Amino acid sequence: MAYQTINPATGKLIKTYANISDQDLEAAVANAHKAFRNDWQYRRVAERARIISTAATILRKKSEEYSHYLTLEVGKLIAEARAEVSLSADILDYYAKKAENYLKPRMLSESPGAELHIEPIGVLIGIEPWNFPYYQIARVAGPQLMVGNVLLLKHAESVPQSALAFARLFEEAGAPPGVYTNIFASIEQIGRLIEDSRIRGVTLTGSERAGAAVAGRAGRSLKKSVMELGGSDPLIVLEDAPMESTLDNALFGRMFNMGQCCVGSKRLIVIGKERGEAFLDGFVQRLALLKPGNPNDPATTLGPLASKKALNLLLDQIKLARKEGGKVVYGGARLDRPGFYLQPTVLVGISEENPIYAQELFGPVASFHVVENEDEAVCLANATPFGLGASVFTADIERGRKVAAKIDSGMVFINQPVWTAPQLPFGGIKNSGFGRELSELGFGAFVNEKLINVASSGSPPWGASFAETGGSSSA
Repeated sequence: MAYQTINPATGKLIKTYANISDQDLEAAVANAHKAFRNDWQYRRVAERARIISTAATILRKKSEEYSHYLTLEVGKLIAEARAEVSLSADILDYYAKKAENYLKPRMLSESPGAELHIEPIGVLIGIEPWNFPYYQIARVAGPQLMVGNVLLLKHAESVPQSALAFARLFEEAGAPPGVYTNIFASIEQIGRLIEDSRIRGVTLTGSERAGAAVAGRAGRSLKKSVMELGGSDPLIVLEDAPMESTLDNALFGRMFNMGQCCVGSKRLIVIGKERGEAFLDGFVQRLALLKPGNPNDPATTLGPLASKKALNLLLDQIKLARKEGGKVVYGGARLDRPGFYLQPTVLVGISEENPIYAQELFGPVASFHVVENEDEAVCLANATPFGLGASVFTADIERGRKVAAKIDSGMVFINQPVWTAPQLPFGGIKNSGFGRELSELGFGAFVNEKLINVASSGSPPWGASFAETGGSSSA
């Protein structure tokens, strides 16, 4: 597939970019390997922090330019584009400020003289999706560049201008050549890179299919990997949840980024028939107020989907849901206008036999469910191959905590839809992948936790404690 910019609001092709040649790719890998071996890993933390924080400053200063690429290539609403730029800058700043503390050697109190030192491992490959072009990069580049690793970044084929803009960001900030390199590589080229001995880790955010392929190849090559994959997050509304504020949260949880969010609230689960009817009515009323238009216009509240492929996939899923017994209570069709616009859609009657029951709806489509009690709500929430995030809404916080403990997912938010921040670990279980990004957990995803054990001069081979016990050992 070619790297090209297609404006989702018009459907028009803007520009096409050539894939990297095998020769240029080899040069990029060699340059990255050289930058790691001879330079970046040895720089003082403060120097790396200066470059990363400068990148954050440039990103904020050029917020309008960077936001423009997001509306142009993804169709992101301008306010949401600006929010992504700001969040990405916050992530870079977070790691620039926290890295020195995260890198401090840790003493192992149970074994005097034993220390854990955090060290980088080398050249990493990042494979990132189109839905949050900057945020997805920042949550890898921020921690890993601060650790002392270097990064080759393969972005989605539909966001080449966003990818190039982020590469310029580090160049302008003063990062040496090879520390951060954008590559317009093919799937086949990435596969070969994973097997290259100079590559020491792979991180991917994407589909189950892509994750299985990349993780399998990385595993066979004994490379560390982090997989951030799909989600079908439930939003549970308990009997005591305040109606209006919960509806507002549900709308945000489902429609942020036009629903193209792995932690979007894709399945709305309400306890009680009467409350369910009221909630569905209120949710539909809010969807009906959304105004389609140019995503650059602040008055627009319903933007396009990111691509024709994404639009057609959702239309096919809606059709399948209907065929297998589901019902569309609102929306369900393409909007009659240029670009890739879809009516916000609500599906009901999605039974376990319906294929949509186990699928991810990646766009402005929600499946709505009414259950009789808390146990049914939790059972339904867990009845998915995914386990990324979940939300529980209730006036009783302690009850919310107990429900959260029963949900099979990597993240549960009480009285908020799932969201993200630099200090919060992000990741899931089951088919949603493995590993964590952001916070200190993300910082340690690709490091060597090196043990340095110090004994006094003249100590016996097995250490003083071994000698004192008369040679007894569980080993």
